[in-house]
Amino acid sequence: MASQPGAALSLFLLISGLRAGLLQQGRSSSLHGSSENFPLPDSFYEQLQSSGERQNLETENVTVVEGEVATISCRVKNNDDSVIQLLNPNRQTIYFRDFRPLKDSRFQLVNFSSSELRVSLTNVSIHDEGRYFCQLYTDPPQEAYTTITVLIPPNNLVIDVQKDTYVEGEEVEMNCTAMASKPAAVIRWLKGNQELEGGKTEVEAVDNKMFRVRSQISVTVLREDDEVPFVCLVDHPAVKDLETRQYIDVQYKPKVEVSVVYPQGLTREGEPLELFCRAVGKPRPEKVTWVRVDDELPDHVLIEDEKLYISSLNKTDNGTYRCEASNSVGSSTGDYTLYVYDTRAAEEGPLGVDHAVIGGVVAVVVFAMLCLLIILGRYFARHKGTYFTHEAKGADDAADADTAIINAEGGQNSCEEKKEYFI
Repeated sequence: MASQPGAALSLFLLISGLRAGLLQQGRSSSLHGSSENFPLPDSFYEQLQSSGERQNLETENVTVVEGEVATISCRVKNNDDSVIQLLNPNRQTIYFRDFRPLKDSRFQLVNFSSSELRVSLTNVSIHDEGRYFCQLYTDPPQEAYTTITVLIPPNNLVIDVQKDTYVEGEEVEMNCTAMASKPAAVIRWLKGNQELEGGKTEVEAVDNKMFRVRSQISVTVLREDDEVPFVCLVDHPAVKDLETRQYIDVQYKPKVEVSVVYPQGLTREGEPLELFCRAVGKPRPEKVTWVRVDDELPDHVLIEDEKLYISSLNKTDNGTYRCEASNSVGSSTGDYTLYVYDTRAAEEGPLGVDHAVIGGVVAVVVFAMLCLLIILGRYFARHKGTYFTHEAKGADDAADADTAIINAEGGQNSCEEKKEYFI
């Protein structure tokens, strides 16, 4: 080395060399086994730690999924060719420079130089988790540590239900269990693409830092939930898109709808009528029946499963026709009210209503015009009487008609006064 180590460093090198020789001769085991270790005094490591402010040795923590590869890097800034060493959590030497004393072939040298010692660890398990030490033989010696954290995804995901088939309106209780994970998994529930709330979660610690998580949810199922997946979804840093699905068989009573196949308009007297009953249920409706509400079906009605047919309508067919469907869950009905129009009314259809409206408007207009004529007649009659009275003014006291004419304004006297003579 370029620098002269002190007495503590010389002792450390001597012990490390002895331990490496013993390991090379096969007297030590792998990382998971026991070995004859030569621990240094605690005061020595305290001295290394106290020199942290003067360290130029660097490393980072490593997080790895179980079974994958972890890479540990010990880096030195401005190194003067001092020796770099990597130790495991049991203080066993994994690499001394580019030499591997530890007989665990899962450790492989990735890079060695004066400024870096990089080592890979394949097929990582939970037993490899812990603190690893990088040491640099300077004066005084330096040490830095990196922590390997191993993530373990749930190895199994199971949904349990009480039974396979439910009736609409029943409450379904489902349990989802995520086995043996690290850290504890977070469980979410979905119905189709819709997230469900209200799940109850229990976390149980198991051996070796592992956790078992159980989530329970209760849902009241409807007919729309039949064959819709209930999804147990796990959120975990070690795995993506881990889920399991449970399909619920939901049974429900029929839903009944009655539609008119023919005619597509007014039901006229003498024309045919065809009705269709659509009944949907689970299980499939066992039978479909037709009845006439508050009366019996006419003799000329033909019924064929979901269809009702009348070849020639008449007014005696008026009434409400009901379709009934049932299955093991229950029964339901659908109604159609028939009104048969006579041929004439049917032909007029909406126009008959328009004629009535127009007739009413015309009657109102005629009445208004008659009222106006009466008012005008009375008005002109009053003005005409006044005119004749003024013409006979001054003749009220006359003894006879001739005198009245003579005495009236504008009579003969007046005429005489108004005469003009021309020479």
